[in-house]
Amino acid sequence: MKRREQSQTEQLRQALAEREAQLQEAQARLAALEGSTSLQVGRALTAAAKRPGRSLVRLPRDLYRLWRRSGTTNHADRRRVEPVRSFDAERQEARLLTGLGGGGTDRLVAATVVGPEVQKAIDPYLSSVVLRPHDAQIVMDAVDVDLLLVSSSAAAPGSSWAHVGDPAAVDRTRALHWVLESAGSRGIPTVLLDDGTAPPALRRLGFDRVYKGDAGVPLHLFNPVAAELALGPEAVYVRTGPDTVVPDVLLELGVGVIDVDSPGLADALRAANVAVIPESTPGEAALRRRAWACGTRVVSHPAVPAPESEDLTVSVPRLRSLGPTPREVRTMLRQVFLEEATPVRLATLLEGLDFSEGTPGTELPLSGRGVAVLADPGSAEEADRLAEDLLSSRLRPAEVVVPDTAGRLPGLQRLRAEGVTVLTVHLSAPDTPEELEREAGTTGPGGLAPGQWAALAERATRPWAYLWTGTIGGHRLVDLVCAAECSGADAVGIPDTAEHGTEPDGGGERGFFDRNTGVRQYVFVTGIEPELARTDLLRKSWHPREWNRRGTRLLALGPGHGTGPDGDDEGSTHVDASTGAVG
Repeated sequence: MKRREQSQTEQLRQALAEREAQLQEAQARLAALEGSTSLQVGRALTAAAKRPGRSLVRLPRDLYRLWRRSGTTNHADRRRVEPVRSFDAERQEARLLTGLGGGGTDRLVAATVVGPEVQKAIDPYLSSVVLRPHDAQIVMDAVDVDLLLVSSSAAAPGSSWAHVGDPAAVDRTRALHWVLESAGSRGIPTVLLDDGTAPPALRRLGFDRVYKGDAGVPLHLFNPVAAELALGPEAVYVRTGPDTVVPDVLLELGVGVIDVDSPGLADALRAANVAVIPESTPGEAALRRRAWACGTRVVSHPAVPAPESEDLTVSVPRLRSLGPTPREVRTMLRQVFLEEATPVRLATLLEGLDFSEGTPGTELPLSGRGVAVLADPGSAEEADRLAEDLLSSRLRPAEVVVPDTAGRLPGLQRLRAEGVTVLTVHLSAPDTPEELEREAGTTGPGGLAPGQWAALAERATRPWAYLWTGTIGGHRLVDLVCAAECSGADAVGIPDTAEHGTEPDGGGERGFFDRNTGVRQYVFVTGIEPELARTDLLRKSWHPREWNRRGTRLLALGPGHGTGPDGDDEGSTHVDASTGAVG
């Protein structure tokens, strides 16, 4: 069935379901009316008026019987009426039965036949319905999904779909082929993530798209911010296979060894200053990005040493002793966040697919990065500075919320002309001296009271809000959103000097960025001066001093991440925070 015919069929099915629901509702009302005592009394009086002779004699008896029966209900005589159901209600009920209620509003619902590593990577960004060979047909029939995602790693030995596509596993191949046919008949896009070796027949089953590559770098797993640093070898060699020979020079240097498919790969990379990766091997680029996400420098080990290249006996000890600087770690992590992270990879996979009508959109994997900038420019100069600041940022915000008094300033007009949504809100001023004194005693960031920030946040539609109080530079917003995505924090900012002094003292537990620096760079604290916070948190009008006592997770960025211009020499390429795509 063609996509257009499928869409028309769904529309006719929905219209028929709505008509049946209206008919059932009319039948239920008619049955209730016919069984009502008022209608029966009216009928008795009408019959007595038409035939006054015998009917007037029977009237008292009939009315007495109606009175006696009015206090009881005979459920056996009541007409059975089916519950009123609609097409949308059935669709939502199907998703509730699989634990996917509301999945169509903030995340795509995907039926998955993927390897365990891919499943862990995509879980925060897609609502997954896991298909297994023994129940694939039943689940696929019972659930309304937006996408079918299959990975080559699902065919690896040991998984439930092992050897799918191989003639020796004809039962699993038949089950997956049936799932693909069902998806095609319902207009559901199908994608094969070719992330490993698999039987050639798997790629010929008829996918809408075959993507050569993996699911990207899951920053919530390769997490240099929230993860606790487990000390280990300062250098590690990543073996791409069990038969890979470790160079003798690395063994002499005391370099640790970890397999590429080991569950402890992320911990080993986090604990090392340098990672040695075999050159020109499958997955080398993915390994390099994962090492960067962990803040680890990468050294390629060529199979045939080049005459002019630095020997491992020199490069490994040199890099191991120096260690990456906070600026270098931040730059590596930023590049992975913008180009290789899992939500970016998912958006690339979904781009251009022909989704059925009503699907929320292919930008949903990146919706968690949407940022609304809250600002209160008091003059035209401040509005111009705000526009210049946001347009030069590598992560361009999705929208800007300002008071209505600043909505017509030239700087805000410039943002509108550049395609940035500008929303305005009316901020009420204190009417009495008591209110003025109370507001003055509870000022928050930028001199605004928490209630004023809350009023701006009420107008915002994105999950994150940045409190603009001055120039931030080209990379600050990227680093804040990246830190929030890595750590799962509710708010990110600079340490609260009123509680922690002018500078973190470096005491307490060691964080990831503390290993070779004198101060802590990324650390969870009890108080911050917020820069980026969840929009729902700002809407509560709580003072930032209360956030930690109310159960929020506060992440402080060290002095290497202070506000103001950023001196990193990187390109001016920016990304849109509504989609996360490079602009």
